[in-house]
Amino acid sequence: MDVPLCVDLDGTLVKSDTLHDALMVMLRHSPGSILKAFGWLRQGKAAFKRNVTSVVMLDAAHLPYNHALLQYLREEKARGRQIYLATAAEKALADRVAAHLGIFDGVLASDGKVNLAGKNKLAAFQQMFPDGFCYIGNALPDAKLLAACETPMVANPHGRLKVAMKRSGTVPVRVFEDKKPALKAFLKAIRIHQWAKNVLIFLPLLLAHQIRWNTVVGATVAFLSFSFCASATYIINDLLDLEVDRRHPRKRLRPFAAADLSVGAGFAIIASFLAISVLFAIALPYLCHAVPNFTSLPQPHKFLLWLAIYAAMTLSYSFRLKRMMLVDVIVLSMLYTVRIVVGSVSTGITVTTWLGAFSIFFFLSLAFAKRFAELENLRAREKDNAAGRGYRVSDLEQLRTFGAASGYAAVVVLALYLNSLTAQNLYPHITRLWLLIPIIILWVSRLWMVASRGDLDEDPVVYALEDRRSLILGGMMLIVILSAIIPL
Repeated sequence: MDVPLCVDLDGTLVKSDTLHDALMVMLRHSPGSILKAFGWLRQGKAAFKRNVTSVVMLDAAHLPYNHALLQYLREEKARGRQIYLATAAEKALADRVAAHLGIFDGVLASDGKVNLAGKNKLAAFQQMFPDGFCYIGNALPDAKLLAACETPMVANPHGRLKVAMKRSGTVPVRVFEDKKPALKAFLKAIRIHQWAKNVLIFLPLLLAHQIRWNTVVGATVAFLSFSFCASATYIINDLLDLEVDRRHPRKRLRPFAAADLSVGAGFAIIASFLAISVLFAIALPYLCHAVPNFTSLPQPHKFLLWLAIYAAMTLSYSFRLKRMMLVDVIVLSMLYTVRIVVGSVSTGITVTTWLGAFSIFFFLSLAFAKRFAELENLRAREKDNAAGRGYRVSDLEQLRTFGAASGYAAVVVLALYLNSLTAQNLYPHITRLWLLIPIIILWVSRLWMVASRGDLDEDPVVYALEDRRSLILGGMMLIVILSAIIPL
Protein backbone atom coordinates (compact mmCIF):
# COMPACT_ATOMS: atom_id res chain seq x y z
CA MET A 1 0.00 0.00 0.00
CA ASP A 2 1.25 3.50 -0.85
CA VAL A 3 2.55 5.66 1.99
CA PRO A 4 0.64 8.88 2.72
CA LEU A 5 1.19 11.66 0.21
CA CYS A 6 1.99 15.09 1.74
CA VAL A 7 1.73 18.22 -0.37
CA ASP A 8 3.12 21.69 0.32
CA LEU A 9 0.86 24.70 -0.35
CA ASP A 10 2.88 27.84 -1.16
CA GLY A 11 4.67 27.58 -4.47
CA THR A 12 3.61 23.97 -4.87
CA LEU A 13 -0.13 23.29 -4.85
CA VAL A 14 -0.62 27.05 -5.24
CA LYS A 15 1.86 28.75 -7.55
CA SER A 16 2.09 31.89 -5.43
CA ASP A 17 3.16 32.57 -1.85
CA THR A 18 -0.13 33.04 0.00
CA LEU A 19 1.52 35.18 2.70
CA HIS A 20 2.76 37.63 0.09
CA ASP A 21 -0.66 37.60 -1.57
CA ALA A 22 -2.34 38.36 1.74
CA LEU A 23 0.03 41.26 2.40
CA MET A 24 -0.87 42.77 -0.99
CA VAL A 25 -4.58 42.45 -0.25
CA MET A 26 -4.01 43.98 3.18
CA LEU A 27 -2.07 46.87 1.65
CA ARG A 28 -5.01 47.60 -0.62
CA HIS A 29 -7.87 47.23 1.85
CA SER A 30 -6.22 48.08 5.17
CA PRO A 31 -3.04 50.13 4.62
CA GLY A 32 -2.88 51.00 8.31
CA SER A 33 -2.44 47.33 9.18
CA ILE A 34 0.86 47.30 7.32
CA LEU A 35 2.30 49.48 10.09
CA LYS A 36 1.07 46.97 12.67
CA ALA A 37 2.72 44.19 10.67
CA PHE A 38 6.18 45.45 11.61
CA GLY A 39 5.27 44.90 15.25
CA TRP A 40 3.88 41.44 14.50
CA LEU A 41 7.26 40.39 13.10
CA ARG A 42 8.78 40.64 16.58
CA GLN A 43 6.38 37.94 17.75
CA GLY A 44 7.85 35.34 15.39
CA LYS A 45 6.97 34.09 11.93
CA ALA A 46 4.12 31.81 13.03
CA ALA A 47 2.45 34.59 15.02
CA PHE A 48 3.02 37.00 12.14
CA LYS A 49 1.14 34.69 9.75
CA ARG A 50 -1.71 34.27 12.20
CA ASN A 51 -2.07 38.04 12.63
CA VAL A 52 -2.04 38.63 8.87
CA THR A 53 -4.65 35.90 8.36
CA SER A 54 -6.83 37.50 11.05
CA VAL A 55 -6.98 40.65 8.90
CA VAL A 56 -7.06 39.09 5.41
CA MET A 57 -8.53 35.75 4.40
CA LEU A 58 -7.77 34.89 0.79
CA ASP A 59 -10.44 33.46 -1.47
CA ALA A 60 -9.48 29.78 -1.74
CA ALA A 61 -11.66 29.27 -4.80
CA HIS A 62 -9.61 31.66 -6.93
CA LEU A 63 -6.04 30.93 -5.87
CA PRO A 64 -3.62 30.17 -8.77
CA TYR A 65 -3.47 26.39 -8.40
CA ASN A 66 -0.88 24.22 -10.12
CA HIS A 67 -3.31 22.42 -12.41
CA ALA A 68 -0.91 19.65 -13.39
CA LEU A 69 -0.35 18.79 -9.73
CA LEU A 70 -4.01 19.16 -8.83
CA GLN A 71 -4.97 16.70 -11.55
CA TYR A 72 -2.43 14.18 -10.19
CA LEU A 73 -3.74 14.57 -6.63
CA ARG A 74 -7.30 13.95 -7.76
CA GLU A 75 -6.20 10.83 -9.59
CA GLU A 76 -4.38 9.56 -6.47
CA LYS A 77 -7.41 10.34 -4.32
CA ALA A 78 -9.60 8.35 -6.71
CA ARG A 79 -7.25 5.39 -6.18
CA GLY A 80 -7.90 5.63 -2.46
CA ARG A 81 -4.58 7.12 -1.39
CA GLN A 82 -4.32 9.21 1.78
CA ILE A 83 -3.35 12.80 0.97
CA TYR A 84 -2.37 15.50 3.45
CA LEU A 85 -1.93 19.24 2.97
CA ALA A 86 1.29 20.10 4.82
CA THR A 87 2.16 23.78 4.80
CA ALA A 88 3.89 26.56 6.68
CA ALA A 89 0.87 28.76 5.94
CA GLU A 90 -1.55 29.60 8.75
CA LYS A 91 -3.95 26.75 9.53
CA ALA A 92 -7.08 28.84 8.98
CA LEU A 93 -6.08 29.42 5.36
CA ALA A 94 -4.96 25.82 4.87
CA ASP A 95 -8.31 24.58 6.19
CA ARG A 96 -10.15 26.80 3.68
CA VAL A 97 -8.07 25.43 0.81
CA ALA A 98 -8.65 21.86 1.98
CA ALA A 99 -12.40 22.46 2.32
CA HIS A 100 -12.55 23.98 -1.16
CA LEU A 101 -10.67 21.14 -2.89
CA GLY A 102 -12.16 18.28 -0.89
CA ILE A 103 -9.29 15.84 -1.55
CA PHE A 104 -7.31 15.95 1.71
CA ASP A 105 -7.51 13.52 4.62
CA GLY A 106 -5.90 15.99 6.98
CA VAL A 107 -4.13 19.33 7.30
CA LEU A 108 -0.79 20.10 8.93
CA ALA A 109 -0.06 23.83 9.16
CA SER A 110 1.42 26.62 11.27
CA ASP A 111 -0.64 27.27 14.39
CA GLY A 112 0.50 30.71 15.54
CA LYS A 113 3.24 29.22 17.73
CA VAL A 114 5.14 26.77 15.52
CA ASN A 115 6.07 27.69 11.94
CA LEU A 116 5.64 24.36 10.14
CA ALA A 117 8.54 24.62 7.71
CA GLY A 118 11.87 22.83 7.24
CA LYS A 119 12.93 20.81 10.27
CA ASN A 120 9.64 21.48 12.10
CA LYS A 121 7.69 19.98 9.20
CA LEU A 122 10.07 17.00 8.98
CA ALA A 123 9.67 16.32 12.73
CA ALA A 124 5.88 16.44 12.39
CA PHE A 125 6.01 13.98 9.47
CA GLN A 126 8.27 11.55 11.34
CA GLN A 127 5.92 11.60 14.32
CA MET A 128 2.71 11.26 12.31
CA PHE A 129 3.98 8.90 9.59
CA PRO A 130 6.48 6.52 11.23
CA ASP A 131 6.18 4.07 8.32
CA GLY A 132 7.22 6.66 5.77
CA PHE A 133 5.70 9.37 3.63
CA CYS A 134 5.84 10.88 0.17
CA TYR A 135 6.32 14.64 -0.20
CA ILE A 136 5.88 17.24 -2.92
CA GLY A 137 7.65 20.58 -2.43
CA ASN A 138 9.21 23.44 -4.34
CA ALA A 139 11.70 25.51 -2.31
CA LEU A 140 15.03 25.15 -0.50
CA PRO A 141 13.49 24.43 2.97
CA ASP A 142 11.91 21.34 1.36
CA ALA A 143 15.28 19.76 0.49
CA LYS A 144 15.61 17.72 3.72
CA LEU A 145 12.02 16.51 3.51
CA LEU A 146 12.50 15.36 -0.07
CA ALA A 147 15.71 13.57 0.88
CA ALA A 148 13.96 11.77 3.76
CA CYS A 149 10.77 10.76 1.91
CA GLU A 150 9.84 7.98 -0.47
CA THR A 151 9.24 8.92 -4.14
CA PRO A 152 10.13 12.64 -3.82
CA MET A 153 8.30 14.98 -6.21
CA VAL A 154 8.56 18.70 -6.93
CA ALA A 155 6.34 21.40 -8.43
CA ASN A 156 7.79 24.49 -10.14
CA PRO A 157 11.07 23.89 -8.25
CA HIS A 158 13.28 26.85 -7.34
CA GLY A 159 16.84 26.90 -8.64
CA ARG A 160 18.33 26.60 -5.15
CA LEU A 161 16.23 23.52 -4.43
CA LYS A 162 17.50 21.88 -7.62
CA VAL A 163 21.09 22.53 -6.54
CA ALA A 164 20.45 21.17 -3.02
CA MET A 165 18.76 18.03 -4.40
CA LYS A 166 21.65 17.44 -6.78
CA ARG A 167 24.15 17.69 -3.92
CA SER A 168 22.19 15.25 -1.77
CA GLY A 169 21.61 12.85 -4.66
CA THR A 170 17.83 13.24 -4.44
CA VAL A 171 16.18 12.55 -7.78
CA PRO A 172 12.53 13.64 -8.15
CA VAL A 173 10.18 10.98 -9.41
CA ARG A 174 7.88 13.56 -10.99
CA VAL A 175 8.05 17.27 -11.74
CA PHE A 176 4.83 19.29 -12.04
CA GLU A 177 5.51 22.41 -14.09
CA ASP A 178 2.72 24.95 -14.49
CA LYS A 179 4.25 28.34 -15.26
CA LYS A 180 4.84 30.41 -18.33
CA PRO A 181 8.47 31.15 -19.30
CA ALA A 182 9.87 33.96 -17.12
CA LEU A 183 10.78 36.21 -20.07
CA LYS A 184 7.33 35.89 -21.62
CA ALA A 185 5.68 36.64 -18.27
CA PHE A 186 8.00 39.63 -17.72
CA LEU A 187 7.22 41.16 -21.12
CA LYS A 188 3.51 40.70 -20.52
CA ALA A 189 3.74 42.22 -17.02
CA ILE A 190 5.45 45.44 -18.13
CA ARG A 191 2.86 45.87 -20.92
CA ILE A 192 5.11 47.22 -23.64
CA HIS A 193 2.07 47.68 -25.89
CA GLN A 194 0.87 50.33 -23.43
CA TRP A 195 3.98 52.36 -24.18
CA ALA A 196 2.11 53.40 -27.33
CA LYS A 197 0.17 55.84 -25.13
CA ASN A 198 3.39 57.74 -24.50
CA VAL A 199 3.70 58.58 -28.20
CA LEU A 200 1.48 61.52 -27.17
CA ILE A 201 4.69 63.11 -25.85
CA PHE A 202 5.73 63.69 -29.47
CA LEU A 203 2.44 65.42 -30.32
CA PRO A 204 3.44 69.03 -29.43
CA LEU A 205 6.53 69.01 -31.65
CA LEU A 206 4.67 67.31 -34.51
CA LEU A 207 1.68 69.66 -34.42
CA ALA A 208 3.93 72.72 -34.08
CA HIS A 209 6.03 71.50 -37.07
CA GLN A 210 9.21 71.86 -35.01
CA ILE A 211 10.92 68.57 -35.74
CA ARG A 212 14.55 69.33 -34.88
CA TRP A 213 17.29 67.25 -33.31
CA ASN A 214 16.95 68.85 -29.89
CA THR A 215 13.16 68.49 -29.77
CA VAL A 216 13.30 64.89 -31.01
CA VAL A 217 16.00 63.99 -28.45
CA GLY A 218 14.05 65.68 -25.64
CA ALA A 219 10.80 63.94 -26.56
CA THR A 220 12.54 60.56 -26.97
CA VAL A 221 14.17 60.72 -23.54
CA ALA A 222 10.86 61.81 -22.02
CA PHE A 223 9.13 58.91 -23.82
CA LEU A 224 11.56 56.38 -22.35
CA SER A 225 11.33 57.89 -18.87
CA PHE A 226 7.53 57.85 -18.90
CA SER A 227 7.41 54.35 -20.36
CA PHE A 228 9.54 52.82 -17.61
CA CYS A 229 7.57 54.74 -14.99
CA ALA A 230 4.27 53.61 -16.51
CA SER A 231 5.35 49.94 -16.50
CA ALA A 232 6.30 50.24 -12.83
CA THR A 233 2.91 51.71 -11.95
CA TYR A 234 1.09 49.02 -13.97
CA ILE A 235 2.84 46.39 -11.86
CA ILE A 236 1.92 48.23 -8.64
CA ASN A 237 -1.68 48.22 -9.82
CA ASP A 238 -1.52 44.49 -10.64
CA LEU A 239 -0.07 43.64 -7.24
CA LEU A 240 -2.74 45.62 -5.43
CA ASP A 241 -5.46 44.01 -7.58
CA LEU A 242 -4.27 40.41 -7.18
CA GLU A 243 -7.43 39.01 -5.66
CA VAL A 244 -9.80 41.10 -7.78
CA ASP A 245 -8.00 40.09 -10.98
CA ARG A 246 -8.21 36.41 -10.05
CA ARG A 247 -12.00 36.62 -10.15
CA HIS A 248 -11.93 38.21 -13.61
CA PRO A 249 -12.19 35.87 -16.65
CA ARG A 250 -9.42 37.68 -18.56
CA LYS A 251 -7.35 39.49 -15.94
CA ARG A 252 -6.78 36.25 -13.99
CA LEU A 253 -4.25 35.39 -16.73
CA ARG A 254 -2.08 38.40 -15.89
CA PRO A 255 1.41 37.30 -14.76
CA PHE A 256 1.01 38.23 -11.08
CA ALA A 257 -2.60 37.07 -10.74
CA ALA A 258 -1.65 33.76 -12.37
CA ALA A 259 1.56 33.63 -10.25
CA ASP A 260 3.76 33.28 -13.31
CA LEU A 261 5.76 36.04 -11.60
CA SER A 262 6.12 36.34 -7.83
CA VAL A 263 5.29 39.37 -5.70
CA GLY A 264 9.01 39.65 -4.89
CA ALA A 265 9.87 39.77 -8.59
CA GLY A 266 7.23 42.47 -8.99
CA PHE A 267 8.86 44.70 -6.38
CA ALA A 268 12.29 44.15 -7.97
CA ILE A 269 10.95 45.24 -11.37
CA ILE A 270 9.20 48.26 -9.83
CA ALA A 271 12.38 49.44 -8.10
CA SER A 272 14.53 48.92 -11.21
CA PHE A 273 12.13 50.61 -13.60
CA LEU A 274 11.52 53.61 -11.35
CA ALA A 275 15.28 54.07 -10.97
CA ILE A 276 15.75 53.96 -14.76
CA SER A 277 12.86 56.39 -15.22
CA VAL A 278 14.33 58.91 -12.78
CA LEU A 279 17.79 58.61 -14.35
CA PHE A 280 16.34 59.44 -17.77
CA ALA A 281 14.48 62.40 -16.25
CA ILE A 282 17.62 63.77 -14.60
CA ALA A 283 19.66 63.23 -17.76
CA LEU A 284 17.13 64.90 -20.10
CA PRO A 285 18.46 68.50 -20.03
CA TYR A 286 22.08 67.30 -20.31
CA LEU A 287 21.32 65.04 -23.28
CA CYS A 288 19.46 67.88 -25.02
CA HIS A 289 22.40 70.20 -24.35
CA ALA A 290 24.72 67.76 -26.11
CA VAL A 291 22.76 68.19 -29.35
CA PRO A 292 24.32 70.64 -31.91
CA ASN A 293 22.52 74.00 -32.19
CA PHE A 294 20.70 73.28 -28.96
CA THR A 295 18.15 75.79 -27.73
CA SER A 296 18.00 75.77 -23.93
CA LEU A 297 14.88 74.43 -22.28
CA PRO A 298 13.10 77.24 -20.42
CA GLN A 299 12.87 75.14 -17.25
CA PRO A 300 15.33 72.24 -17.66
CA HIS A 301 14.32 70.23 -14.59
CA LYS A 302 10.55 70.78 -14.81
CA PHE A 303 10.17 67.42 -16.54
CA LEU A 304 11.21 65.67 -13.32
CA LEU A 305 8.40 67.50 -11.51
CA TRP A 306 5.84 66.36 -14.09
CA LEU A 307 7.14 62.81 -13.87
CA ALA A 308 6.52 62.95 -10.11
CA ILE A 309 3.02 64.37 -10.70
CA TYR A 310 2.25 61.56 -13.17
CA ALA A 311 3.53 58.91 -10.74
CA ALA A 312 1.50 60.43 -7.88
CA MET A 313 -1.65 60.49 -10.02
CA THR A 314 -1.26 56.89 -11.15
CA LEU A 315 -0.55 55.67 -7.60
CA SER A 316 -3.52 57.62 -6.26
CA TYR A 317 -5.60 56.04 -9.01
CA SER A 318 -4.36 52.55 -8.09
CA PHE A 319 -4.87 52.94 -4.34
CA ARG A 320 -8.13 54.82 -4.25
CA LEU A 321 -9.40 56.91 -7.16
CA LYS A 322 -10.23 54.03 -9.53
CA ARG A 323 -12.93 52.95 -7.08
CA MET A 324 -14.58 56.39 -7.13
CA MET A 325 -17.37 56.64 -9.68
CA LEU A 326 -16.73 59.26 -12.43
CA VAL A 327 -13.60 60.53 -10.66
CA ASP A 328 -11.77 57.53 -12.12
CA VAL A 329 -12.55 58.38 -15.75
CA ILE A 330 -11.63 62.04 -15.25
CA VAL A 331 -8.26 60.98 -13.80
CA LEU A 332 -7.68 58.59 -16.70
CA SER A 333 -8.32 61.36 -19.23
CA MET A 334 -6.02 63.70 -17.28
CA LEU A 335 -3.22 61.11 -17.40
CA TYR A 336 -3.37 61.23 -21.21
CA THR A 337 -3.31 65.03 -21.20
CA VAL A 338 -0.34 65.04 -18.82
CA ARG A 339 1.65 63.18 -21.48
CA ILE A 340 1.01 66.02 -23.91
CA VAL A 341 2.08 68.58 -21.32
CA VAL A 342 5.25 66.55 -20.75
CA GLY A 343 5.90 66.71 -24.50
CA SER A 344 5.84 70.47 -24.15
CA VAL A 345 8.10 70.55 -21.09
CA SER A 346 10.69 68.19 -22.61
CA THR A 347 10.95 70.12 -25.89
CA GLY A 348 10.23 73.70 -24.90
CA ILE A 349 7.27 73.85 -27.31
CA THR A 350 4.13 75.52 -25.98
CA VAL A 351 0.92 73.47 -25.94
CA THR A 352 -2.03 75.39 -27.35
CA THR A 353 -5.31 75.59 -25.46
CA TRP A 354 -6.92 73.97 -28.50
CA LEU A 355 -4.83 70.82 -28.13
CA GLY A 356 -5.45 70.75 -24.38
CA ALA A 357 -9.23 71.04 -24.80
CA PHE A 358 -9.35 68.43 -27.57
CA SER A 359 -7.30 65.92 -25.58
CA ILE A 360 -9.44 66.28 -22.44
CA PHE A 361 -12.70 65.55 -24.27
CA PHE A 362 -11.30 62.88 -26.60
CA PHE A 363 -9.56 60.89 -23.87
CA LEU A 364 -12.52 61.30 -21.55
CA SER A 365 -14.55 59.48 -24.22
CA LEU A 366 -11.96 56.66 -24.27
CA ALA A 367 -12.04 56.41 -20.47
CA PHE A 368 -15.83 56.11 -20.49
CA ALA A 369 -15.52 53.45 -23.22
CA LYS A 370 -13.16 51.47 -21.00
CA ARG A 371 -15.63 51.47 -18.11
CA PHE A 372 -18.54 50.79 -20.45
CA ALA A 373 -16.79 47.72 -21.89
CA GLU A 374 -16.09 46.39 -18.40
CA LEU A 375 -19.76 46.71 -17.45
CA GLU A 376 -20.88 45.19 -20.75
CA ASN A 377 -18.72 42.16 -20.02
CA LEU A 378 -20.24 41.96 -16.53
CA ARG A 379 -23.73 42.00 -18.01
CA ALA A 380 -22.74 39.16 -20.35
CA ARG A 381 -21.70 37.16 -17.26
CA GLU A 382 -24.99 38.08 -15.53
CA LYS A 383 -23.30 40.07 -12.78
CA ASP A 384 -24.40 43.45 -11.47
CA ASN A 385 -21.45 45.17 -9.77
CA ALA A 386 -17.87 45.66 -10.95
CA ALA A 387 -15.50 44.37 -8.26
CA GLY A 388 -13.33 47.19 -6.97
CA ARG A 389 -15.22 49.82 -8.99
CA GLY A 390 -18.04 52.21 -8.23
CA TYR A 391 -20.30 51.22 -11.13
CA ARG A 392 -23.31 48.97 -11.69
CA VAL A 393 -24.58 47.36 -14.88
CA SER A 394 -27.58 49.68 -14.64
CA ASP A 395 -25.17 52.59 -15.32
CA LEU A 396 -24.46 51.40 -18.87
CA GLU A 397 -26.81 53.76 -20.68
CA GLN A 398 -25.60 56.78 -18.72
CA LEU A 399 -21.95 55.93 -19.43
CA ARG A 400 -22.77 55.53 -23.13
CA THR A 401 -24.31 59.00 -23.14
CA PHE A 402 -21.37 60.59 -21.31
CA GLY A 403 -18.81 58.85 -23.53
CA ALA A 404 -20.39 59.59 -26.88
CA ALA A 405 -21.02 63.22 -25.89
CA SER A 406 -17.36 63.63 -24.87
CA GLY A 407 -16.17 62.20 -28.18
CA TYR A 408 -18.34 64.56 -30.21
CA ALA A 409 -17.30 67.50 -28.01
CA ALA A 410 -13.69 66.77 -29.07
CA VAL A 411 -14.80 66.97 -32.70
CA VAL A 412 -16.41 70.37 -32.03
CA VAL A 413 -13.17 71.64 -30.49
CA LEU A 414 -11.26 70.48 -33.58
CA ALA A 415 -13.73 72.26 -35.87
CA LEU A 416 -13.31 75.51 -33.91
CA TYR A 417 -9.52 75.11 -34.05
CA LEU A 418 -9.59 74.83 -37.84
CA ASN A 419 -11.18 78.31 -37.94
CA SER A 420 -8.50 79.84 -35.70
CA LEU A 421 -5.52 81.93 -36.79
CA THR A 422 -3.21 79.45 -35.03
CA ALA A 423 -4.20 76.69 -37.46
CA GLN A 424 -4.22 78.95 -40.51
CA ASN A 425 -0.63 80.05 -39.76
CA LEU A 426 0.56 76.43 -39.48
CA TYR A 427 -1.20 74.84 -42.44
CA PRO A 428 -0.95 76.38 -45.93
CA HIS A 429 -3.92 74.31 -47.13
CA ILE A 430 -6.10 74.53 -44.03
CA THR A 431 -9.34 73.62 -45.82
CA ARG A 432 -8.04 70.10 -46.45
CA LEU A 433 -7.96 69.50 -42.70
CA TRP A 434 -11.75 69.57 -42.64
CA LEU A 435 -11.57 66.01 -43.93
CA LEU A 436 -10.40 65.08 -40.43
CA ILE A 437 -13.86 65.84 -39.04
CA PRO A 438 -15.77 62.97 -40.75
CA ILE A 439 -12.88 60.56 -40.12
CA ILE A 440 -12.84 61.23 -36.36
CA ILE A 441 -16.66 61.17 -36.18
CA LEU A 442 -16.57 57.79 -37.93
CA TRP A 443 -13.94 56.40 -35.54
CA VAL A 444 -15.65 57.66 -32.36
CA SER A 445 -19.05 56.44 -33.55
CA ARG A 446 -17.68 53.04 -34.53
CA LEU A 447 -15.89 52.74 -31.16
CA TRP A 448 -19.17 53.19 -29.33
CA MET A 449 -21.07 50.90 -31.71
CA VAL A 450 -18.51 48.14 -31.10
CA ALA A 451 -18.67 48.79 -27.35
CA SER A 452 -22.48 48.64 -27.37
CA ARG A 453 -22.35 45.26 -29.11
CA GLY A 454 -20.04 43.92 -26.41
CA ASP A 455 -17.14 43.45 -28.85
CA LEU A 456 -14.77 46.07 -27.41
CA ASP A 457 -11.65 45.03 -25.57
CA GLU A 458 -11.72 46.61 -22.12
CA ASP A 459 -8.80 48.83 -23.17
CA PRO A 460 -9.70 51.09 -26.14
CA VAL A 461 -5.99 51.69 -26.84
CA VAL A 462 -5.45 47.96 -27.39
CA TYR A 463 -8.54 47.95 -29.58
CA ALA A 464 -7.21 50.84 -31.69
CA LEU A 465 -3.81 49.18 -32.13
CA GLU A 466 -5.27 45.81 -33.13
CA ASP A 467 -8.33 46.90 -35.13
CA ARG A 468 -7.61 46.97 -38.88
CA ARG A 469 -10.20 49.64 -39.64
CA SER A 470 -8.85 51.90 -36.91
CA LEU A 471 -5.37 51.61 -38.39
CA ILE A 472 -6.73 52.44 -41.85
CA LEU A 473 -8.52 55.52 -40.50
CA GLY A 474 -5.33 56.54 -38.71
CA GLY A 475 -3.43 56.29 -41.99
CA MET A 476 -6.07 58.40 -43.71
CA MET A 477 -5.74 61.08 -41.04
CA LEU A 478 -1.98 61.17 -41.53
CA ILE A 479 -2.41 61.61 -45.28
CA VAL A 480 -4.90 64.45 -44.75
CA ILE A 481 -2.56 66.26 -42.35
CA LEU A 482 0.42 65.91 -44.70
CA SER A 483 -1.67 67.17 -47.63
CA ALA A 484 -2.48 70.30 -45.62
CA ILE A 485 1.24 70.97 -45.12
CA ILE A 486 2.78 69.86 -48.41
CA PRO A 487 1.61 71.54 -51.65
CA LEU A 488 -0.08 69.09 -54.03
